[in-house]
Amino acid sequence: MYESLVLKKIRNNEPVWCAKSNLTDPNVVEIFGALGIHCVWLCMEHGPINLESVHNQVRAAKMMGMDSMVRVPKGSYSDFVRPLEMDATGIMVPHCMSGREAADIVRMTRFQPVGRRAWDGGNSDGPFCMRPPEEYLRFANEQRFLLVQIEDKEAVDCMEDIVATDGIDVIFLGPGDLSHSYGVPGQFDHPLVTAAVDKLAALCAKHGRHWGMPCGPEKAPELIAKGARFLAAGSDVTVIAAAMREMRGGYEAAGLTFEPRL
Repeated sequence: MYESLVLKKIRNNEPVWCAKSNLTDPNVVEIFGALGIHCVWLCMEHGPINLESVHNQVRAAKMMGMDSMVRVPKGSYSDFVRPLEMDATGIMVPHCMSGREAADIVRMTRFQPVGRRAWDGGNSDGPFCMRPPEEYLRFANEQRFLLVQIEDKEAVDCMEDIVATDGIDVIFLGPGDLSHSYGVPGQFDHPLVTAAVDKLAALCAKHGRHWGMPCGPEKAPELIAKGARFLAAGSDVTVIAAAMREMRGGYEAAGLTFEPRL
């Protein structure tokens, strides 16, 4: 059973980089792993990815010694635990709105004695009933991470209740939806958004929690100094688009003409 690189690093107070794959091709995950990226972010909240695709992408991540985190749809407990049963290293739960909801998420996704997650053992995380139940449940609690997102002004208002919840490994601030919630969409440097970042940093320091947010290399030193340890940046689709746009410019300079749609 694969031990979490993310947990190993953040428990040692080291920052990690998580890159997003919007595509459903395990080859993309393999490329990320070959580059030594710590974690790949797979998203079931948005986009066409299904569980079979998740399973194959998780396998590719494990093959490369890289963690896989699945952002789950906000639904039933089965939506939360099935990616874990595919042996995803962690899950991201969007739009956590209160301390009570955070506690419910822990209860649904952690095994005894922490929570009441339903267990099967016959899937990849088991693995396939080949581990004694006690060992399987202990390993899952110790080596699988739970991340919740703060993306709404209501969640900022009760942020301390969320941060103080035991059983959550990382609290992740989503500036996109948070700026939208405040009525300033896309203004990531707006005082309301930056105040939320500073509030999260202070509360995580107070309660001894790990936190993170989207962060490019240029901003990483600032956020790391504030205590952020889970840094997310870059995706397959944005990298492909940027590289091909640059190449198109080169061909235009050579005299070729194009009719781009965007």
